[in-house]
Amino acid sequence: MSLTGTPFLCTLVVLSVAALVTPLVLWSRIRGPRALRTAARALMLLFAQGTAVALVFTLVNNANDLYDNWADLLGTGDHVQQAANLGADGTGGIALRKLPKVRQTFAPATGPGMSAAGGVRVTQLRGRVSGVNAEVYVWLPPQYREPAYRHYRFPVVELLPGYPGSAKAWFGSLHAHEQLEPLMRDGRVAPFILVAPRTNLLAGVDTGCADIPGTVDADTWLSVDVPKMVMDNFRAQSAPRGWAVAGYSAGAHCAARLAIAHPDRYRAAVSMSGYNDPIGERDSLTAQSPALRTENNPYLMLRRSPVPPRVALYLSGQPHDGYEAAVALEQAAKAPTTVHVVYIPKSAGGHNMALWRPQVVPVFRWLTQQMGARPVTAGRAAPPRSPSNAGATPAELASGTASRAGAVRRR
Repeated sequence: MSLTGTPFLCTLVVLSVAALVTPLVLWSRIRGPRALRTAARALMLLFAQGTAVALVFTLVNNANDLYDNWADLLGTGDHVQQAANLGADGTGGIALRKLPKVRQTFAPATGPGMSAAGGVRVTQLRGRVSGVNAEVYVWLPPQYREPAYRHYRFPVVELLPGYPGSAKAWFGSLHAHEQLEPLMRDGRVAPFILVAPRTNLLAGVDTGCADIPGTVDADTWLSVDVPKMVMDNFRAQSAPRGWAVAGYSAGAHCAARLAIAHPDRYRAAVSMSGYNDPIGERDSLTAQSPALRTENNPYLMLRRSPVPPRVALYLSGQPHDGYEAAVALEQAAKAPTTVHVVYIPKSAGGHNMALWRPQVVPVFRWLTQQMGARPVTAGRAAPPRSPSNAGATPAELASGTASRAGAVRRR
């Protein structure tokens, strides 16, 4: 029975009700020695508590897409078949252009929100370079199937969840496709292909989206294998011009790190409530040694880069939850690197989906402008619109559309 499926949730609801009713009916009817009656009543109470805890956990998990299946929850999943030393660029000297095309079969994705806005599709991808074998979710914009755009190549945004986190989270919890689909239809946001690959690749640890020889090649999985598969199977723009990466929490750290490390693969990155030092995630593999921490810290990567990367960064955060890290990156950046920092006040909420969900639309408006992507509607191009970052109302402030200067004055 699937951890996130409706049958499992319904079973827990029934068991919780039964666990509540059973003591009410049987408490005074239990016969036998006193020790037996005490044990039976204790078991009924434990059963009631256990089912209640399981039900609450399942509801929270379904709302936040923390664990996708039982293997993720129990720490038994391993999606790494090999982890070779692929060198600094993560290719191992392989001529990527000479690799045969990757042909994948896609099926409708299941779960909350997966069938909305045209539906999300999923495929199981064996990464030829990274050695990772995992699922990738893809959502196509409304224009993709229209005859007028049969020769149009669409920009792509790679979506990364936090840790623990499911690749479905951007669709099931943040409802990104549901929020963006009407805006793409009427030309307010460019029609992006949304791609969400699995990032939880090893049991019980966060890979930090990095290549660690002998352990995991997560960077190569995300920045080489997944983009190649998308470009081989869909009318997607080539990298880096048409590619961006976005994430929240641990995924935000990954997004900034990947874009800074690979300006030849990504044009822009979005980081919501991210951090620079990998130790910001206690289960991060890249926090396990001083060398790995240094190599995978976006702030230090920017400062030490001999040539500033040509990337645009959108960084949002609250005090002590992403904002200071964002300002540090802004101070370390040099042209042609550009950084847009958005201050989110504590009053907007905590480190959760409710904080990140309203940021989806302003983030994609920013991406539309930064990547030079043209909003298109009804078979014709619409002029690009400026991103909404004036921040006139509390709602705009909470959603990340407020200007940093205006937000700071409200502290």
